[in-house]
Amino acid sequence: MEKNSKIYVAGHRGMVGSAIVRELKRQGYENIITRTHAELDLVNQKAVDDFFAAERPEYVFLAAAKVGGIEANASHPADFMYQNMMLEMNVINAAWRNGCKKLEFLGSSCIYPRLAPQPMPESCLLTSSLEQTNEAYALAKISGLKYCEYLNRQYGTDYISVMPTNLYGPNDNYHPTHSHVLPALIRRFHEAKENGLKEVVCWGDGSPLREFLYVDDLANLCVFLMNNYSGNETVNAGTGKELTIKELSELVAKTVGYEGRIVWDTSKPNGTPRKLLDVSKAQALGWNYRTELPDGLRLAYEDFLSNPMRAER
Repeated sequence: MEKNSKIYVAGHRGMVGSAIVRELKRQGYENIITRTHAELDLVNQKAVDDFFAAERPEYVFLAAAKVGGIEANASHPADFMYQNMMLEMNVINAAWRNGCKKLEFLGSSCIYPRLAPQPMPESCLLTSSLEQTNEAYALAKISGLKYCEYLNRQYGTDYISVMPTNLYGPNDNYHPTHSHVLPALIRRFHEAKENGLKEVVCWGDGSPLREFLYVDDLANLCVFLMNNYSGNETVNAGTGKELTIKELSELVAKTVGYEGRIVWDTSKPNGTPRKLLDVSKAQALGWNYRTELPDGLRLAYEDFLSNPMRAER
């Protein structure tokens, strides 16, 4: 990408999209196009077609998605599948038909099988069944990845995809029931501290292993890949490090300053037992993450405190 290239970031108000915009600006890219949902509904095919025909962006970061945690995915699978399938197909197809030089599709590590080999290499995609609690979202993301691959094969496009591990950081979603595990824990422990609660109840038994990547590190990788990678296979984005949800809960409690007891509700689902990405491909390309979890958690909590209304989303 040239510094004056016309770059469209879809989903620029979300955690990932806003981080990509920050990183592009940090690196001196000047011609960034954005649209709010009110200005452009990506599920509306005609609206997307009209936007691309008028603007003709040279590069596209497709970070827009309908996202949520275990409860949201399990209770609204049809919504997650339809909205994600529609928006990604609309954007990728319109980009291709309007001569976009390169597109980068943002997915999720949930595309990999529930019992994939650990750490999960890119090559394990579609080798066995998915985690049921987020199958609809995973299938939508797999479809977007594959559509990019098929366009490359059939029409010679240069469309790539990146699959991040669990993300956290500025502009996260802290909704009490629709957020992912780390922001949900930040809110839960913060409110427990504020209300003087003696204990906090967490879902499951605390045994699942998870990996977390600070979103600004992901954004740095996204820009790096746009400039340095072409290929049909996706690229994993992570740290290569993991910890149990129990360890994460204790770390969040310490970061927030909550000193009460943590109780585990084993009637609630754990989700996938382990999710660690094999990040050797990104490392071989010359990229490594920068932000360690304790430092990132401190920054995430500062962001949470800086905007109380964010917790209501």
